Amino acid sequence: MNIIIKNNIVNIVYLNFLSYNIFMEETNLMEKVVSLCKRRGFVFPGSEIYGGLANSWDYGPLGVELKNNIKQLWWKRFVQSRDDMVGIDAALIMNPKVWEASGHIKEFTDPLVECKKCHQRFRADQIESNCPNCGGKEFGEARQFNLLFKTFIGPVEDSSATAYLRGELAQAMFVDFPAVINTSRVKLPFGIAAQGRVFRNEITPGNFIFRTREFDLMEFEYFVRETEWEKYFDYWLGEMREWLKNDLGVDPAHIHEHDIAKNELAHYSKRTIDIEYEFPFGKKELYGLAYRTDFDLKNHMEKSGQDMQYLDPETNEKFIPHVVEPTFGLDRSVLVALLEAYREEPAGDEQRVVLKLPFKLAPYKVAVFPLLKNKPELVAKAREIYDELRKDFVAVWDDRGNIGKRYYSQDEIGTPFCVTVDFDTLENNTVTIRDRDTMKQERVAVGELPDYLNKQLAR
Repeated sequence: MNIIIKNNIVNIVYLNFLSYNIFMEETNLMEKVVSLCKRRGFVFPGSEIYGGLANSWDYGPLGVELKNNIKQLWWKRFVQSRDDMVGIDAALIMNPKVWEASGHIKEFTDPLVECKKCHQRFRADQIESNCPNCGGKEFGEARQFNLLFKTFIGPVEDSSATAYLRGELAQAMFVDFPAVINTSRVKLPFGIAAQGRVFRNEITPGNFIFRTREFDLMEFEYFVRETEWEKYFDYWLGEMREWLKNDLGVDPAHIHEHDIAKNELAHYSKRTIDIEYEFPFGKKELYGLAYRTDFDLKNHMEKSGQDMQYLDPETNEKFIPHVVEPTFGLDRSVLVALLEAYREEPAGDEQRVVLKLPFKLAPYKVAVFPLLKNKPELVAKAREIYDELRKDFVAVWDDRGNIGKRYYSQDEIGTPFCVTVDFDTLENNTVTIRDRDTMKQERVAVGELPDYLNKQLAR
């Protein structure tokens, strides 16, 4: 009996040890990715020379390339490659009546509580027992806090000049619905897509670029007949899964789908699925898929007095379409791409850090450098090749340190291929090209480099 008890205790201790190690590895992963982002120019703290601004981040030279690659890939996949989708780029500030009609002024809220000890305020649904700031255990009564950022138009700051920074992209697509159907040859079912910055006065932002007060979304409103919403809801859920796996490079095992309970749905939704990712700080929402019914178009039609109906060109039937809305967080997509790509691997006698980003997401596609930077003939030839390649590829020049350090430096920022110009290049016009993932090298004729890179980058 004592042996069994001792064995059980040993097993419990061992399992706790494993859980602790897994927790520490995940926590360390987040710290390592944040450190890499700051060190290598993916993401900087905003306003840093003035002490920063809480949870404000700027995308640096590498981060903006990664972010733009994700945006462009998304736009290509969901808009340009389809004949049932059109795009718009709407204003950040809209008539405040838009937000009244949509319910955002009344419903776009989070529960707020205040710690009675330190008077810091937090989202009530994110407080477990103690105050995250001071450890206090007593909180005031929860009250609703509107997330819209208020501003003023014109020189007088009074209620007549009140306006709001947009809290979502969707309303512009609904408000522009009549203009789109009047100027485009779209037929149901079809979508209106948009990308851009939105603003939410989050009570408790944090976890690097995961939750901030200004961020970018990519989404579309897909207009359907009411009887067909379930079919298209399932279809777009499948498309979102494919995007995550095939384009963003996310392991499906790290993704979970949470069907929101009816009593927790947003005021406009009849069904919503949160697509969650296993972040190092917990399982959190990455994307969302909502069935918004005809709530928005119907409300805007009632409040504006404008006809928001769709006229079926074949039957002459007029009706208000229903809407399925897939929403993709761009900043969270960047974070997930970095977390999925980060690796620490043995490289001979050393350890290398490598970002195994999908090639189409990598900030730079190819790096070019001379074997020795103190040999003018090598530098000149390498510059010639670099200038030629960057006409067709996002390329980077690197002549810092020895060749090994340059390779590892490019590995760390995810550059798929490195081209080295050496003395053999001067004799036979071939270069060494190195693969980021395998670290294998081969000789390629300079004239064949564009075709070689195009073929490899299409893998």
